[in-house]
Amino acid sequence: MSQTLSSLARMTLRQLRQIASDLGVSLYSRKSKEELLSAISSRQVGTETVADSSSVGFGAPDAGLAGSAAATNLAVLEAELPPPPRPDSETRVVFLPRDPQWAYVFWEISELDRQQAQRAGASQLCLRVADVTGLTNGGAHPHTLQEVPVDSHASEWYLPVPLSDRDYRVELGYRKSGGGWIALASSAVARVPALHPSEQILDQFVPFSLETPPATFPSVAPPTGSSDSNLHERLYQTATTGWRRLGRGSEAFHELEDTDSSGLNASGVGLWASGRNESGAGGVAPRQRAFWLVADAELIVYGATDPSARLTIGDEEVPLSSDGTFRVQVPFRDGQQVYAIQAVAADGEQKRNITLEFERRTPEDNSNPSDQAVAEWF
Repeated sequence: MSQTLSSLARMTLRQLRQIASDLGVSLYSRKSKEELLSAISSRQVGTETVADSSSVGFGAPDAGLAGSAAATNLAVLEAELPPPPRPDSETRVVFLPRDPQWAYVFWEISELDRQQAQRAGASQLCLRVADVTGLTNGGAHPHTLQEVPVDSHASEWYLPVPLSDRDYRVELGYRKSGGGWIALASSAVARVPALHPSEQILDQFVPFSLETPPATFPSVAPPTGSSDSNLHERLYQTATTGWRRLGRGSEAFHELEDTDSSGLNASGVGLWASGRNESGAGGVAPRQRAFWLVADAELIVYGATDPSARLTIGDEEVPLSSDGTFRVQVPFRDGQQVYAIQAVAADGEQKRNITLEFERRTPEDNSNPSDQAVAEWF
């Protein structure tokens, strides 16, 4: 007998999932309570309709009686036959990443393993998800293990992925009532895809050098498959057209000004020396040390389009990889940069474009490279 909607609404989410599993509702483990109520009600209404239609006779009365007698005889014969042998399933769990945010897990548990786990005190069926990126010894990164309780009757589950672009392994098992873990099976390691486009493309890197003036860069050999080694610098120059450097930037390191000796007394110790007066007396001995600091930034522009399209940034054509992705890495100095990106289909009939604008400011720059570090008193 089907249950009313009000009685279903009073059930827990786990109870609704069990009913949905019995009714054959697909993807029930990922549905919300409202979705489960709607799906279960629809299935029950459909079942009752089929039952009502089957109770109405169509055709001659004798034919209906004959069919009923035949069904009764078949049921008697089936009851006398022994049940067909069912091979015991092998306990296993499979982890399948679906997208960068969700993964699908399904499993089987043999009856023998289930009985042994129950005798050992099993209380809750769970999935344990572990991040194993870069590990080959079967271990997992610390503090990454997540335990997800699942319904005891379930054989599939959708899991939210903690981080994309990582390797994961799932272990199926039971949590023991008195504490502890009963492991049943582990899945193979699978890679969850990244959210950003593929990095398997033709990268051209601008070398970082403190010696190079901002307007020029030493030439570098282009990577395999590339025919233009100065593309990134030309893109940067185009994006910053009309802008002139004012003040000091991240690459415009200035030499320290000559120290004014007027602040020193005859002993060479000035008023700025910690713990000292004009006579050079104090409780802290002076020390000297050469100190330095450098810092800079680079800008990465990436994306993807149809592999057969022609992609340009400004007036420069940018090569695409075989899957249509692109990635350019350019200097990111003080000032404004504008990158007008356009993709044109191979037949020239369709166009798409996007303009990216960036601005960098360096409000303070008290830095110097190591070869310009001078000894200071402190």
